Amino acid sequence: MNLQKIEDEALHLPKEERVQLIQRLVLSLESPSYEELRSDWLLEARRRGEELDNGTVHSVAGENVMRKARALIK
Repeated sequence: MNLQKIEDEALHLPKEERVQLIQRLVLSLESPSYEELRSDWLLEARRRGEELDNGTVHSVAGENVMRKARALIK
């Protein structure tokens, strides 16, 4: 199917379906690729590791985090 045919068919969709299609297309453009996500998370993990190593931040036990989170949603 070529682009012109897709466009012609999309323009014949009901307004709400065109809106949904537009939203999905825009989101597909804004979503980072797997490699971008992987790279971003690697940089973030390194940054957090450095903060722990140099004492800028202190670790918190997962149990404590979960207890506080549960208390907040009660």
